[in-house]
Amino acid sequence: MNTILLLVAVVFCVLLAATIFLLLKKTSGSRSIFKAQQEAKTILDKAAESAESVKREASIVAKEKYLNLKTEFENQTRERREKINEMERRIVNKEENLERRMANLERRERDFSNKETQLYTKEQDLVNKEKEVEEIIAKELKELERVAGMTQDDAKRELRKKIEDEAKLEAIQIIRKIEEETREKSQAIAKDLISQAIQRSAAEHVVETTVSVVDLPSDDMKGRIIGREGRNIRALELATGVDIIVDDTPEAVILSSFDPIRREMARLAIEKLVLDGRIHPARIEDVVNTVKIELEESIKQEGETAILELRIQDMHPELIRLLGKLKYRTSYGQNVLQHSKEVAFLSALMARELDLNTTVALRAGLLHDIGKAVDKDVEGTHTELSVELTRKYGEKEAVVLAIASHHRDVDFPSIEAVLVQSADTLSAARPGARRELLETYIKRLKKLEDIATGFDGVAKAYALQAGREIRIIVESQKVNDEKAAFVAKEIARKIKDEMDYPGQIKVTVIREMRAVEYAR
Repeated sequence: MNTILLLVAVVFCVLLAATIFLLLKKTSGSRSIFKAQQEAKTILDKAAESAESVKREASIVAKEKYLNLKTEFENQTRERREKINEMERRIVNKEENLERRMANLERRERDFSNKETQLYTKEQDLVNKEKEVEEIIAKELKELERVAGMTQDDAKRELRKKIEDEAKLEAIQIIRKIEEETREKSQAIAKDLISQAIQRSAAEHVVETTVSVVDLPSDDMKGRIIGREGRNIRALELATGVDIIVDDTPEAVILSSFDPIRREMARLAIEKLVLDGRIHPARIEDVVNTVKIELEESIKQEGETAILELRIQDMHPELIRLLGKLKYRTSYGQNVLQHSKEVAFLSALMARELDLNTTVALRAGLLHDIGKAVDKDVEGTHTELSVELTRKYGEKEAVVLAIASHHRDVDFPSIEAVLVQSADTLSAARPGARRELLETYIKRLKKLEDIATGFDGVAKAYALQAGREIRIIVESQKVNDEKAAFVAKEIARKIKDEMDYPGQIKVTVIREMRAVEYAR
């Protein structure tokens, strides 16, 4: 490429010199031909020199490039040769490694084949020996069954029964030990705590009865209450929803109704009519309407008095009104509002002694029977209704859950819930707090005794202390000392599952061994 450029430059210079020469020849004439020839020769010499210089430079550049390219090619070739040599060495090493591995694998395969043969031989020997052992065991079992007089299944059942009995006895011993240790540590603390709470409670210890008799100033007032052809008494019964009984009781009429609020409304209305002296259907209607308003206000005031007495704040007005209605509800003769306040007071005292949440215990104790204020109008148990009402009117979930568990319908969610249940039991079970119908009382005692006598080994059972304790006499031949504790625990569990009762029932199992002989 450089040579071609050099030739082109030389040709261009020659043509340029020729052109100049011809021009000089034409313009200068013959006299200047020589001068022009000299100048042309000079130009040609300079052109030749320039061309030679360019040629030399081009040759030098070409040689340098050639040397650079040659050096680069040789370097690349050397690197590739080295890489190829390295790859060849690696391939050779890999082939050698593969050959060694193949040799090892062949050796291992031969070893495995030998071991497999040996294992197969041993397996056959073990199978034969196992068959021999099974035959020997079968013969021994038949011999044992013949000697023992029972089959293998019978022996298994006997062994299983023996193991179960031993496990039960061991469990009973552990349970008794734990119970004794727990009782020793906790009984003193519990007695002290409960006694302090009861001592600080100023509750009445008499049964409260609902008064259904209205005193009159004279027997003449009975005729005015009845009215002409009985119109006054019919108007009273229609307005109040209460049956009014006018009998031979001197200076009194009897009010009969299952609704204590209606009965109280009728009592107040009759007292107002007797004081006013004007008794006729229109006046009766006005008085009853007035008494309704006053009674509703009185119910609200009773609820407010209860929460002020217990220093409770931020309670929904509807819950306060329902608390007031509890004043006119009784449970086995015990006033429900007084019972609720007593439970709240006891729960809070015990919670304070145990450094627990006093607010939760107090509110749950007061509201645990709030459902009894509406249980005649709505379906469901009073516990379910109490839970629904407290949750509806914004009580905390801890209070709601404590109320839900106060009859053990659900597991206790907290220690405060246990205290509410204990306080409820204390308030209901204390002497004179509640009364019970004779028929219900007898049925409860009979069921208690029937549960106890239903267990194997029980000879007799006696309910004592109005059903607070049951004493069970077991047969000493069937029940040993350890099993007696197990029987007591099982009877207590069954009583808990099948019966409703206030407080607790003590189960005492008595096992007595008597040896009797006669001297003749």
